[in-house]
Amino acid sequence: MSPRVTRRALIAAAGAAALAPATTFAAPARAAVPGTPLAPIAALPPGAPARHLFSQAEQRFARYLATLPGIVNDIDTGTNPDTYGHLAGGWSRTPAGPTNARVQEHVFTMSWYLANPRAWNPYHRDPALLARLDAALFHYLRLQHADGSFPEYSGTEHGLAPTGFGIGYLARTLENLRRADVLPETRGRVGTALRRAVGWLLDRDNPIWDVPVEWSNQVCAGLAGTAITLQLLPDSAMRAAFTERMAYFARYAQSPAGFFYDPTGSDINYNFEVMLPELAELYLRSGNADAVRMARLFAEWFGHQMLREPDGSGWLTYYAVSARTASAAYDETIGDEDRQTLGSAFIPVVPDLAAFYTSREDKAAARAAWAAEPGPAPALPKGDTSPRIVAHATYPERLPSRAAKQAAVARLPYLRSTDFAEVRDDELTGQQYLYVRRPGYYLGAFFGPRPTTTVKAGPGFLWHPAAGTLVHAQQTTTGAWGTATGGVPDAASTLTAEYLHGTARWTGARITPGGTPVVVRYRTTTGVATTLTLDRTGLTRAVRAPGAATEQVPLVLLPTDTVTFADGTPVGYDTNAGATATGLVLRRGATTLTVSWGTPLAATVGTSSRTYLRDGRRRVHVLRVPHGGSLDVRYAVS
Repeated sequence: MSPRVTRRALIAAAGAAALAPATTFAAPARAAVPGTPLAPIAALPPGAPARHLFSQAEQRFARYLATLPGIVNDIDTGTNPDTYGHLAGGWSRTPAGPTNARVQEHVFTMSWYLANPRAWNPYHRDPALLARLDAALFHYLRLQHADGSFPEYSGTEHGLAPTGFGIGYLARTLENLRRADVLPETRGRVGTALRRAVGWLLDRDNPIWDVPVEWSNQVCAGLAGTAITLQLLPDSAMRAAFTERMAYFARYAQSPAGFFYDPTGSDINYNFEVMLPELAELYLRSGNADAVRMARLFAEWFGHQMLREPDGSGWLTYYAVSARTASAAYDETIGDEDRQTLGSAFIPVVPDLAAFYTSREDKAAARAAWAAEPGPAPALPKGDTSPRIVAHATYPERLPSRAAKQAAVARLPYLRSTDFAEVRDDELTGQQYLYVRRPGYYLGAFFGPRPTTTVKAGPGFLWHPAAGTLVHAQQTTTGAWGTATGGVPDAASTLTAEYLHGTARWTGARITPGGTPVVVRYRTTTGVATTLTLDRTGLTRAVRAPGAATEQVPLVLLPTDTVTFADGTPVGYDTNAGATATGLVLRRGATTLTVSWGTPLAATVGTSSRTYLRDGRRRVHVLRVPHGGSLDVRYAVS
């Protein structure tokens, strides 16, 4: 897209056109009556969906078109009023039972194909699709509680996720019904349900607004849906409440460190792939300035978390601090299965975000290759569909050019500077995120209360500008980077830290360390004390435990690496090895990482099934060094 395309133009393309009614077509005005037999929609003709019919920007619709008959024809149209209209079959969410409102979110997917004419869309204006969509909406709306909320895991639950996401899907569905000018009675019921759901979401006394605002992605989805609702159902009181809650959300749903709370910590996946796209939709629909400020702070945070592989293959992430999921890597080029593309709408106002998205040129090449594959676009398997893909595909893309992406990569904090240290502090939770860049390496670490047991504390990664990621902490106890006693690593504990610049206390404010080392002293409640010293050429972990312990180091190895113990014993790629040695040497190209512990100890390296990126070449191997309880380990990079 041209850089001149404005947010107003994006809104017009994505939403305003949907408000203009089209010519009505012959179809039942009211189909959703339990006991009324409904015909299935027809199967696609042989050879459909034909790949060559889809423009590159709309290829994401192809597999959902192939899947649509399976989704629509699984709708219950029997005589039981409690299940009539239920989208059975487990297409999207679990549990798949009839009291889970999230199961019904594919009403948007159905409504899009109903309302939007394309040469490749045989279901535009399809009466059978319309009747089954109306049945699905009948069931969806009957699940709403009197207070406006929807259930998910039980019929009596007043859930944030089903209500927050539901507002968006119902609002987008209403857009499509208006565009097709069908089901006026149902449209009225959807409008009523939206007003009630938005009222529940924006209620200041709703516990979802407790500080900090947890599950930020779910609240943001509701706010984005509210922005769409305000376009469809203008209401001055609703708009005032939306503006006030959005300001509150910006203040309390995002950590001062930059991440979005999910639930009370960071999560790479939910922050980048769910929350940021929802925030982008909110911005596109409302122009809210708070959304831009949130995206800008997040970009700064994310630039510390994403570890660029120098060969351009993609990114490893500091996922050991992710509170919920295990998104440990992102390929340089991501196909149309991605969930994050809509977040690129912020790039014109937050250019640093361009670093993390597939470039326009690479996306175009991937799509050209997809179009050239033989055979029709295949259907998606049950359980592997999401209406978010279709919903977000309705917006024009703002992916960066390759040059803009490379410029943004060059602005990453650890590439822009070769000597800094800072602690990004979260005063609400006590979490502390340490980032130290020295001329030869970059290290991140976490201290303070862990938001969930998934998070692993202490050092999380060691990266080199030419070699890439050398040490990468896992979310498992056996793959954490630290000191294990009794089989439990210190990383699975609350680590209380103090920070020094040399011998002087350091507040954590950003500094240029220069020739003076950064020192972090931290300990567990069980008496394992560690002094981490980060100087210009390497780092030292000095560990003092009350008894026998094991140092474990999750190394990331490539098949082309040369790895040997200090006594000369080789360590093969994807193999196990052991030696009584004083250290280990890893050579990657012109870079050497030397891990030394000074005294001969029986050390091992064990391979794992954990690999990164599409090529699977980067594999985690865990170095383990048992010792009596006192050990100094030096990591020198040259």
